[in-house]
Amino acid sequence: MKRFSIAALFCLAVASSAAAQQKFELKVAEPVGPQHFMTQWLMQWTARLEKASDGRLAFKHFPGSQLGPAATHYDLARNGQADIAWFFHAGTPGRFPLTELLHLPFVVGSAEIGTKVINDAGLRSRHLDSEHKGVRILLLFTHPPGNVLTTKRPIRNLDDFKGLRIRQASPNTRDFILKAGGTPVGVPPTDQLDQLQKGTLDGTLIDYGSGGVAFKLGGAIGYMTEMYAYVSSFGLAMNLDTYSKLPADLQRLLMESVKGVEKEVGEGFDKLDDVGKKLLVAGGGQPIALSASEIARFRKAGDDVIESRLKELEGKGLPARAAFNMIRSLSERHSKDSRNFWQQ
Repeated sequence: MKRFSIAALFCLAVASSAAAQQKFELKVAEPVGPQHFMTQWLMQWTARLEKASDGRLAFKHFPGSQLGPAATHYDLARNGQADIAWFFHAGTPGRFPLTELLHLPFVVGSAEIGTKVINDAGLRSRHLDSEHKGVRILLLFTHPPGNVLTTKRPIRNLDDFKGLRIRQASPNTRDFILKAGGTPVGVPPTDQLDQLQKGTLDGTLIDYGSGGVAFKLGGAIGYMTEMYAYVSSFGLAMNLDTYSKLPADLQRLLMESVKGVEKEVGEGFDKLDDVGKKLLVAGGGQPIALSASEIARFRKAGDDVIESRLKELEGKGLPARAAFNMIRSLSERHSKDSRNFWQQ
């Protein structure tokens, strides 16, 4: 019996040692190219993990939607085609109805604020985590608030919006465009430059970083009406099987690596606003600052969209108003110690 126990302990020790030396190569899917801040952040993040794990973790990146279109990235992680994927909530409208409340008009004033809000432990546990089925969420985040970029007609007031064909970023921005008097058009983000150049679109609702950096709209944009009207949200999802196969120490290392990064990620996205604006101006775009009275008119249109969406979701039995009130309260709290484009 003693010999068996010693042998068993020896086998366990060998197995533990083998597990400690086992290497895991993970595929990371990114929907935009390697020049984007978030793709670069993910590459730096995985490099830190490789070093901290003594090489037991290795990562292979697939930027620029190499593993599939942007709208499929959540499912790439869920079905295991990718081990980790950066996905867009708006890529599958209606799939994350409470999370998408952050996309409503004039709710979040910066990516830093939005990223702090969307990762709030109370908000996630009560309303958001249950929407993210079949994956392990490592991090949620937003881009900076978007503006209206047009090719030929400047928008200096609410009335100028009427009749313009504007690319929508989500169902919530679709409703905002409609309320403002425009015609929303559903176009994949990768196709908007072509549609703007052809005149199929008169403009697009997008943040400066995405417009200037990610989708290179400089040269096609004549006017940029600054209202900082909405954000879109994203997530970093991990395949459940991949996570469960990692030894406990690597699981801990992975989860610890994304704690407390909200400010870092949010600030990085907000800096893209400055870079993207410069690129669009260099391409001939003219920034337009709205008067306080016109901002108030746009915000009134936004309030109407918010109330309509909350009633719609409540009619489906969802706790939309409770979730939205929590989001707005968190946004107001974090605006006190974060960059806020509404206060520039």
